[in-house]
Amino acid sequence: QVQLVESGGGLMQPGESPRLSCAASGFPFSTFAMSWVRQAPGKGLEWVSGISGDGMNVDYIDSVKGRFTISRDNAKNTVSLQMNSLKLEDTALYYCTRYGSGWYHGSPLDWGQGTQVTVAS
Repeated sequence: QVQLVESGGGLMQPGESPRLSCAASGFPFSTFAMSWVRQAPGKGLEWVSGISGDGMNVDYIDSVKGRFTISRDNAKNTVSLQMNSLKLEDTALYYCTRYGSGWYHGSPLDWGQGTQVTVAS
């Protein structure tokens, strides 16, 4: 059974640098690409960042490029999102997701329950 458990969210101030983590289990972790997807209050889902199964390829939406860094530890079955220079507009529920292959193309197959990041001054 696939499990994705996010952690690291909370109430933050603008400019802070939290780190979200996702612990994965139930599948051969290094085989599959992972991503972070967020949903801001009253808005739709927004893909934030993806990382290939081997960790060699990453991508980001423009609004977080230069501020967020995705990484994975295939020995520990974890994927992380280092968020720097938080902005108010980063407030959202952040989901860890798994793809059906080593590339982050198409729609994710599995989703965690999410971790809430609230940025307020």
